[in-house]
Amino acid sequence: MRQTLLRWFRKHARKYPWRETDDPYQVLIAELMLRRTQADQVKPVFEEFIEEFPDARSLDEADEHRVAELVYPLGLNWRTPAFKKVVREVGEKYGYQIPETREELTGLTGVGDYVAGAVLSVAYGKKEWIVDTNVARVFQRYYGLKTIKEARRDKQVVGLARAYATGRDPRRANLAILDFAALVCTARKPRCPECPLRRECIFYSLQRSRS
Repeated sequence: MRQTLLRWFRKHARKYPWRETDDPYQVLIAELMLRRTQADQVKPVFEEFIEEFPDARSLDEADEHRVAELVYPLGLNWRTPAFKKVVREVGEKYGYQIPETREELTGLTGVGDYVAGAVLSVAYGKKEWIVDTNVARVFQRYYGLKTIKEARRDKQVVGLARAYATGRDPRRANLAILDFAALVCTARKPRCPECPLRRECIFYSLQRSRS
C-alpha cells in the first residue's frame, strides 16, 4: 500500500508553501490554519502571515489585533489567541525552538496528535504517524475495518498509521496518503476506477460485488 501511494504521489502531489520547507514553526502554523479550512483558502493567508511573522518570537511579540487581521479570512475567532498562546508556551518552555517529540508537542495548548505528527514527520523527517478523518477513511476502506464512530481514534487505525510511517521517507509517505484521501479516496463519490489501490481494496471489492 505504502509503495503504491508513494509512486502515485510522484505524479499527483499537491503543492503548498508549507510543504516546501522543513521549518517546524511554519509547518505548525500551517497545520493550525488548516483546521476545518481548505488548503487553497489557507495558502494566501499563510504566505502573508509567514512574511510578517517569520518565526515564533516575532509572532509572540506581535500585536494581537494585527494577527487577528491577517487570519480573519480563515474565520474561526479562536485562531488568534491559539497562535499567540502556543508560541508563548514555545518561548517559555523551549526558547522559541519547536520541540521534536510528540510528548512535548502535544503538551502545547491546542496541539493534538495529528498536528504533532505532521510537524514531526514533515518538518523533522521523523517516523511519526498522522491520523485525521481522511487518513482514517483510507485505512478503513482498504482493510475493510469496522471502527468506532470517531475512526481517527480507533486503535486499529492508529496502529496501521504507526506501521505505515515506519518505512523510509515518512514525510513523503504521510503527505501521499493525505493527498490520496483528498483527491481519490474522497468521502463522497470516491474515484475507485482510477484508484491505484483498487485491486487489494476491500471497499472496492464489496462495491463491485453489489453492482
